[in-house]
Amino acid sequence: MKPASESCMPGSCDYWMVSAAAGKLGNQASTLGVRHIKDGTLRLQFNREVAYYAKSIVNDVSQGKKSPEQGLQDLKNEQDSLLRQSFEIAQKGVGAIAGAFQIATGAGICYGSAGTLCLFAGVPMMAHGSNNLYENGRNLLENRADTQGPVRKVYQEGAKLIGGGVLEGNMAYGAIDLGLSAYGVGRMVLRPDSWRLFRYIHTDYIRSYKAMGASTLTFEAVSDSVTGRSMYLEHKKQ
Repeated sequence: MKPASESCMPGSCDYWMVSAAAGKLGNQASTLGVRHIKDGTLRLQFNREVAYYAKSIVNDVSQGKKSPEQGLQDLKNEQDSLLRQSFEIAQKGVGAIAGAFQIATGAGICYGSAGTLCLFAGVPMMAHGSNNLYENGRNLLENRADTQGPVRKVYQEGAKLIGGGVLEGNMAYGAIDLGLSAYGVGRMVLRPDSWRLFRYIHTDYIRSYKAMGASTLTFEAVSDSVTGRSMYLEHKKQ
């Protein structure tokens, strides 16, 4: 038996394609709803609204109010919009979690070095982590993308003092953030099985990334790529 797409009559195939695209949009909405909406009632309402929208497009095509091409384009636009919103939410979530990790790493550097590396790396990492947590957390809670934390503003003001502007300040902030991340991954840390009564020696230490699990390293790479993408988009706007 031939599938519906091969057995349909001229003119009805376009309608079948629009119906199939509407079904894909509904499936995508269900997937994204499970991923991002924890409240069951709100998730059901979201799925219903997307389903109603998709059904209205199919009805418009069947009644001749829209051409099949217009219907397919409308459905594609909605699908792209949902994916874009999902990516933005995921990006903010990654930024907030990465900020929390930076705070913990900075505190660990201060503690592990007995304060000797605190000013050089520990405090800047905690400052950046707190700022990233604030910016991404507020963006996530308030559904926005323009929150600027106090540390970023310090960079912007510093850039203005040397003849630059907001862009240069943001680029400096991003570059230092990536540099701190690289330092956190590459710094020397004690081996998990190291134990001595007195002073540790060089062979008791390994690079931090060797002590990290694959999932932690992957998350670090993702968070750095998010920072790099933000810098690229910031520069592209100018």
